[in-house]
Amino acid sequence: MIQDIPQVPGPPFDPNLIWMSDGGPPAIVMIVLLSLVAATVILWPIMRALARRLEGKGGGDPALRAEVEQLHQRLGEVDNLQLRMGELEERIDFAERLLAQQEPGRLKR
Repeated sequence: MIQDIPQVPGPPFDPNLIWMSDGGPPAIVMIVLLSLVAATVILWPIMRALARRLEGKGGGDPALRAEVEQLHQRLGEVDNLQLRMGELEERIDFAERLLAQQEPGRLKR
């Protein structure tokens, strides 16, 4: 008869041991560190862009900025034209009043 030889149990795993017997870190620690580095490399530009957007300092598109600047200039021109138009209306009203005083029967509305 063959008897089963009892196996001697090994020592239990100590979770406090981080370093292996040869002095190098275990594979789990390396995977965690590499994952953190990869996440940092990938997420760093995204977080910077989000921070710039929240601060209101987004780079923006240069073509869009140029178009907005052009629209601001045109709006300034329109404001000037509105002022001139108002002045011209006042002059026309004044001229009509003068003509109406000189020739009351000729101007009819």
